[in-house]
Amino acid sequence: MSGVARRVQLEPGFLLHHYPWRDSSRILEFFTRAHGRVSVFARAARRGGSTLPAALQPFGELLVSWSARGEAGQLTGAERLLSPAFLAGDRLMSGFYVNELLIKLLPRHDAHPALYDTYAALVARLHDPAADPARALRIFEKRLLEELGWGLDLEHDSGSRGSIEPQRAYRYRLDGGAEAVDGVAEGELVFAGASLLSLAREELADPRSLADARRLLRAALDQCLDGRPLRTREVMLAMRAHGGPLPGG
Repeated sequence: MSGVARRVQLEPGFLLHHYPWRDSSRILEFFTRAHGRVSVFARAARRGGSTLPAALQPFGELLVSWSARGEAGQLTGAERLLSPAFLAGDRLMSGFYVNELLIKLLPRHDAHPALYDTYAALVARLHDPAADPARALRIFEKRLLEELGWGLDLEHDSGSRGSIEPQRAYRYRLDGGAEAVDGVAEGELVFAGASLLSLAREELADPRSLADARRLLRAALDQCLDGRPLRTREVMLAMRAHGGPLPGG
């Protein structure tokens, strides 16, 4: 491998996660538009007087610069595109949930510019106090699955290969697609055809289609995670047990 450092300047990105490294530095995980998920070291980022911590906050778009010779780079600069805006409560937990999905499921250095734009739109929705972020969360999950090659066929009956009928019930098999149900329609992954079509078209304009989308997408994401737990889900369950608000994940 060449010893020449590769330099990236002013790349749009979001901070997904950070954790301590050695005495005063941090390892930072970014989701960037042109370089995908990247890890960089920020030396002395926790030292008094540093200007880095103020800029390095999640859920605010940044311009990030780094240099790298191998897998992990060295942060050389970070500045916010907009003034800081902070999330709280269930919106904060929803943001952490999405960040954890990206860290666990996206390979490093694999660019997904369309997914980046979807993430940016979701973050904007989370910051808007007048907006319900539930629909944006479901659309993000759907597009994440598509980017990973696990997209759902939501418009065809896998048995007949005909089109999904809104008035019928379907059992969705994650390894095979939707199958029309004759008789009593029961089961965890049984959905109204109208809900499948609503998710396919990214409409999700009614409570039932949103609830059905949440169940189906969660099952599909669990398959991708292959048994790996999400810490944010554990926190959500604890919030539910104590009567707190239940975020969208």
